[in-house]
Amino acid sequence: MLILASASKSRKKLLESSQFDFIQIPSNLDESIIEEEDISNLALELSFQKANSISNNIKKIDLQYDFDSNSLEILGCDSIFEFKGRAFGKPTDKEEAFNRWKRMSGEFGVLHTGHTLLICNYDIASQMLTVKKTIKKTVSSRVYFSKLEDSEIKKYVDSLEPLYCAGGFALEGIGGKYIEMIEGCFSNVMGLSLPWLRNELLKEVVSQ
Repeated sequence: MLILASASKSRKKLLESSQFDFIQIPSNLDESIIEEEDISNLALELSFQKANSISNNIKKIDLQYDFDSNSLEILGCDSIFEFKGRAFGKPTDKEEAFNRWKRMSGEFGVLHTGHTLLICNYDIASQMLTVKKTIKKTVSSRVYFSKLEDSEIKKYVDSLEPLYCAGGFALEGIGGKYIEMIEGCFSNVMGLSLPWLRNELLKEVVSQ
């Protein structure tokens, strides 16, 4: 059984649409405590801390789930958009979102998503969890943006969608029509590389 250690609606939707059997439990990690200069490594470390937070607090969590085995996987993810060497998280306000899009218009950036998958044994009776293996990977996708008029940028910012997304855009939302091309994993830009997750889970099934 897979636990998604995230409150992300887009990650939840990706797993649901791909028919993964999972439950969603937010990690509630204070991301400000993690310091790392390399953007790719920062995304990876945040993903690990999110997954680790769930594993460390498993006894405090009411899983409300009927287990058919003692196997349990915990998935932590974190996405950071890199533009010209700078990390772009969620814009703090509409002005920042507008200024960012002015810079990104007609340009490209890289969306880094850190993935951590904890392969665990879980004893239902004692609620004891043992991490057998930790799998970590940053998947990076290059995102090319359309050349936009100021009026288009303002209309998009006024929708407020950019304020809730890493990098200030949502591929699966209104912002999708402003993205010309993606190099790399498509679902990764929405916060989770589905091919990576499938391959890692498949490896575990084969190895058992």
